[in-house]
Amino acid sequence: MSGLQIAFLLIGAITLFAAVITVSSRKIMHAALWLILALGAVAAVFATLEAGFFAAIQIAIYVGAIAILIIFAVMLTRRAMEDSGPQLNSTWPAALVISAGVLTGLVILLSSWGGFETRSMALPPTGENIAALGTALVDMNGYVVPFEVASLLLIAALVGAIFVASEPKGK
Repeated sequence: MSGLQIAFLLIGAITLFAAVITVSSRKIMHAALWLILALGAVAAVFATLEAGFFAAIQIAIYVGAIAILIIFAVMLTRRAMEDSGPQLNSTWPAALVISAGVLTGLVILLSSWGGFETRSMALPPTGENIAALGTALVDMNGYVVPFEVASLLLIAALVGAIFVASEPKGK
């Protein structure tokens, strides 16, 4: 095994560990900080795969913007900083069975797909086709609508956090 493969596996393990701690943490602020570690580790995975542009975008968009927005929303809603309820609800066995069924179905579907045996196309000499990605982000037939919907959802979440954090006018 090469050093890059060992680094990739180590970063993958850190990503999985941080993701599990993110969803199992009782304190919301701690969960947000573990999420930043998980997103940063995903950027490191992109870097080990020699996708520098995607690593930079991962840091700028997810770690720099979305995680900070989550921390800002958590700080605005200080009243509920710790989860006091149970970690598991009564329907977790059914959710486990359904999740196992979906995972089994995905494994069967993907193993019968012929795309795993095809060789990937060679990358261009520059490594990444940034111009095509930029065109896809602003093209009406590309990703402009999902990009704008995501921005509207983030703005709605921020307005909702401000509304929840504000004091009622009657007090």
